[in-house]
Amino acid sequence: MDRGELQLTAKGRATRARILDTAAGLILRRGVAGTGIDDVRRAAGVSGSQMTHYFRDRDSLIHDVVEFQAESTLAQHQAPELDGFRTLASLRLWADLQIERQRQRDCQGGCSFGSLAGQLAESSPETRADLADGFTRWLALLQRGLEAMKATGELRADADPHDLAYALLATMQGGMLLTQTLRTVEPLEVAFDTVLARVASFATDPAQAAHILRLTPVHQRLLRGVPDHAPGQPPAWRTSDC
Repeated sequence: MDRGELQLTAKGRATRARILDTAAGLILRRGVAGTGIDDVRRAAGVSGSQMTHYFRDRDSLIHDVVEFQAESTLAQHQAPELDGFRTLASLRLWADLQIERQRQRDCQGGCSFGSLAGQLAESSPETRADLADGFTRWLALLQRGLEAMKATGELRADADPHDLAYALLATMQGGMLLTQTLRTVEPLEVAFDTVLARVASFATDPAQAAHILRLTPVHQRLLRGVPDHAPGQPPAWRTSDC
């Protein structure tokens, strides 16, 4: 909460939050370029004077939407049922929730914060820094959970929470983009199963991990180190262009 927001009344903070939530929803559906101040004002049911009271201009609105969306995303990922990502079961639940959310939305919209990043990362150094801060805090949340799994013995000592956190978040973001574009949850399902199999490969009890994470037989092969290419030949992806 910034200094300006602290000076607002409870009613003022609620109105400002409603405007930001409305703006975030419009941007998710229409994109930043397709969302103007008047669009947000009408959708939020506020006057022009209220808009200028809370936001100097469109740029300040977009800046605050980035902060609002980052806070909303972190709050969702700190829900009690996710248990701080401190167990393999919580990672499976996280994946299931993301997949079900996209299914209910008919694969429209993608990741709210990721969509903002895709549209605004190159708009200005300041905005990119705000987006990077949001992702960094998200990564830290995942990393702390994975570190807890190491501490409790669910993951082996050689597991790298830093790298695994990157893999989890990058997989989720890429899977969301493909799901949004192809209008099917299959890319997201496969992506999550693959990265969860990678996490499970560091489990102290791989068989139990595979059960908890509901890994398919194909993904369980990753736990046994079965190669997906002929001996002496590089994997296909190493010889192809991106």
